[in-house]
Amino acid sequence: MKLIRNDPSLKQRRRELRRNQTEAEQTFWAHVRDRRFLGLKFVRQYSAGPYILDFYCPKLKLAMELDGGQHSEDDNKEYDAARTAYLKSQRIDVMRFWNHEVLQETDSVLDMIAQKITPPSPLTSRGVTEEERKIIAGK
Repeated sequence: MKLIRNDPSLKQRRRELRRNQTEAEQTFWAHVRDRRFLGLKFVRQYSAGPYILDFYCPKLKLAMELDGGQHSEDDNKEYDAARTAYLKSQRIDVMRFWNHEVLQETDSVLDMIAQKITPPSPLTSRGVTEEERKIIAGK
């Protein structure tokens, strides 16, 4: 099945979501917009197939989902699992974070993303210091 990106029928909904960001989305966007995070381009409210992704990095085919408490309910867990399976079938990797993680532990969230997308090298295999992580995260 061919992946439909930014389906025109979802355009209005994507606009609404961009205009009504959660506090966690605003915080995350402030750190990744304009290639601020490792020089990577992220876009907000990008649609892939029938789903609208909170954030997407086209170069890495990486979706970032920021979840509120409603995602812990059984019905939403099933929906999220089906959504993730669909995205993986389209070779899009998904990372999920709770809103409170983004708001209270922003540096840790950015570190987890950096660790996932930055291949280990002989220089960093010894471990990355806090100062080095800040440099990686562009701070």
